[in-house]
Amino acid sequence: MSAFSNYLEVEILDHILGGSVYTPPSTVYFALYTAAPSDAGGGTEVNTGGYTRVAVPNNLTNWPAATNGTKRNANTITFPEAQATWGNIVAIGIHDAATAGNLLFWTAITSRQVVSGDIPRFNAQGVSVTLD
Repeated sequence: MSAFSNYLEVEILDHILGGSVYTPPSTVYFALYTAAPSDAGGGTEVNTGGYTRVAVPNNLTNWPAATNGTKRNANTITFPEAQATWGNIVAIGIHDAATAGNLLFWTAITSRQVVSGDIPRFNAQGVSVTLD
């Protein structure tokens, strides 16, 4: 995962410089996109055929301590089985809510067509968030 959203960049800067407190969400939600968002948000999230964002508790069990400026998921992230064609998935995002909410991070991925019966997943250590 390579890009912080504009929303999260502002929250982190205000938290570190100026004393405004940012409280991270207790759960983060993975999303799949058929058109990639940008740092400002947007994009086209899948919205058909049994799709829902995947909830991941935001804790050290799921997100162990960072090493060399990178956090990685400790467990497999599995989406529900597609009940219809979801389209060509080109990006993933991490949000702070099950629907709507704020985009926190996003990245483009190697595109993959998801058709009925597929179960998209990201293996443990397969998603990384990096500060450089």
